[in-house]
Amino acid sequence: MQIFQFIKSKLFFKQLVIALVGFIAVFLSLKFWLTTTTNHNQKIQVPNLEKMTIVEAEKKIKEINLDYKVIDSASYNPLYPKKSVIEQTPIGGDFVKENRKIYLTLNPSKYRDISIPDLNGRTKRQAISELRAIGFIVGTSYTYVKDIGKDVVRGLRHNDKIVNPNDKLPKNSIIELVLGDGNR
Repeated sequence: MQIFQFIKSKLFFKQLVIALVGFIAVFLSLKFWLTTTTNHNQKIQVPNLEKMTIVEAEKKIKEINLDYKVIDSASYNPLYPKKSVIEQTPIGGDFVKENRKIYLTLNPSKYRDISIPDLNGRTKRQAISELRAIGFIVGTSYTYVKDIGKDVVRGLRHNDKIVNPNDKLPKNSIIELVLGDGNR
């Protein structure tokens, strides 16, 4: 019974009004503070930086008050110029706020170098499969040398030079096989 009398009293209504006014004041001041500190409704459109050199991309980014960070280069893509932007996050056309970082991935200057495996004594078919699997292109003009094994690998060539196991060549290099002719 006493609780109902307290709810009907003037003291309860005074405290309820003070609590509501306090809540509204805190809510409005927090909303105002958040809009000013987070640059609410401010939008900068991210430019498309693909195929630009890092110098060009940096200039364009700095013009519109953004920042950038270069992340590790990806696999070489021959469709893009060397040392140019091949990927960016956020992508071109997205909207961001001032001083946001744009993450750039650059195209390396060439394919990465790959070690040549020891294929001596393997069949032509095994050698072709292994070389293609690691990223080389196998040429179609084979050189034959006198050997008892027919189509057994007896060496590798690149640009008419002999290459040895553990030598390094760029990925997508053309390697020619030196094979046995099967005659003794």
